[in-house]
Amino acid sequence: MTKNKFAHVRTWVFDLDQTLYPVDAALFDQIEVKMTDWVARHLNVDPQTADKLRSDYWKKYGTTLSGLMAEHSIDPLPYLQYVHDIDFSVLEIDFELRKAIENLPGRKIVYTNGSEPYAQDVLKARGLDDLFDAVYGIEHADFHPKPTAQAYEKIIALDKFDPQKAAMFEDDPRNLYVPHSLGMRTIHIAPENLHEDADHIEYKTDHITSFLQSVI
Repeated sequence: MTKNKFAHVRTWVFDLDQTLYPVDAALFDQIEVKMTDWVARHLNVDPQTADKLRSDYWKKYGTTLSGLMAEHSIDPLPYLQYVHDIDFSVLEIDFELRKAIENLPGRKIVYTNGSEPYAQDVLKARGLDDLFDAVYGIEHADFHPKPTAQAYEKIIALDKFDPQKAAMFEDDPRNLYVPHSLGMRTIHIAPENLHEDADHIEYKTDHITSFLQSVI
């Protein structure tokens, strides 16, 4: 039974974007527009080139920000503030998800490649802002992004949790490689047509609430 596979878990680690809110909220669509605009203005390139750089850096470095820092030495904080200044009213409070998270035994944390203030805004809009023991953004990992090992090492050391007694929920399958190698339970949250068959992905679901209810 799925429940027995999670009986040892004492720390529940949740990604944020498209994990704690549904894909159809399209929140990241807003962020991508602002990323492209920021790149175009600060690198003095046309919008088409900026959009390609945004995508290429995400693929190569894990986040667009990490690519901009590596190749252009940008200051990350103004960038993060700009790209996360979006409309959160598209998100709805989810009472069922809230109850499922509340019922989880042990420590509950959010770990995102976005910033911590942005994560707090999302959680508030979803009615989840008082549920978590800690919320970590990319700044807490010294701007090392998931999926790099350095990023997880920083967060695990900061939070002091045992990865062999933890579970990780993620929408990006790349970000589950390291958690799996550390002994964490790994759950890919995505529409069924985007699920991947891979050794580092132990569980797949298109509905995080139902999955959480099955392990409680």
